Amino acid sequence: MSNWNRTGERWRDYWIVTKPRVTLLAVFTAFIGMLLVDTSMPSLTVLIGGNLGIWLIAGASFAMNCLLEAAVDAKMKRTDKRPSAQGTLTTQQIVTFALILGALGSAVLIATTNVLTWALTLATFFGYSFIYTLYLKPNTPQNIVIGGAAGAMPPVLGWAAVANDVSAAPLLLFLIIFAWTPPHFWALALYRQEDYEKSGLPMLPVTHGRDFTLLHMLLYTWLMLAVSLLPFAIRMNSWLYAVAALALGLRFVQLVSQLRKNYTDQKSRAVFRYSLTYLALLFAALLADHYLL
Repeated sequence: MSNWNRTGERWRDYWIVTKPRVTLLAVFTAFIGMLLVDTSMPSLTVLIGGNLGIWLIAGASFAMNCLLEAAVDAKMKRTDKRPSAQGTLTTQQIVTFALILGALGSAVLIATTNVLTWALTLATFFGYSFIYTLYLKPNTPQNIVIGGAAGAMPPVLGWAAVANDVSAAPLLLFLIIFAWTPPHFWALALYRQEDYEKSGLPMLPVTHGRDFTLLHMLLYTWLMLAVSLLPFAIRMNSWLYAVAALALGLRFVQLVSQLRKNYTDQKSRAVFRYSLTYLALLFAALLADHYLL
């Protein structure tokens, strides 16, 4: 293999441990948070610098997560190809890479946004990388519920980057993602239950069974629907968003209800895929309502 190919593969390994698809979702919701502060567009410096800084620190957080979970990931089909699980990146390489990303992200956020955004982003990094990964995930079946707080932070970070404060509006966006996370992740955990049994992680389908998990998925989906209507209730958004939130949420409830009545792995995959579509369309509706009405 040529040096060029080896270099290309090495950079690909570094890219993989940043979990680019998850990072993209985080940056997307942070971007929406930025645009919802006012009806005028934020400056390009804040838009570009804020999203870049959040992406860099999120990438550092996911890289550390991959490192700390390497042994567990190696036991699961979904994750056993990660460079951290296969050992193609060493501990020193991943730590160095994460430190570089974190330092760059911190510098960018401080230079282009404000200290509040940097502090909140850094707190999210430590919450996900260490509290969730080292303590919550291996010790409680409620790991994804409590740990979902870290994943729900990006719209708050985006809002803070523009407004330099945290008010009720971004906290509602936080609550929407917080309530969305359990049914989203448990749908994955259900059709990957064998993987989680091998890993030794106390995921809800492993510790309490499928029926218990499906019941709680349905309860959280109803909660998510209720929370998603709060922006309309406090006049943050108007009827356009309310109609979209109701339609998208009821469809989510319908899919989970059908899954509970007649479970198949295929249907669970469909719920997981829809959960991603749901979040993207809901935040798009927030944005459309904000600027069009």
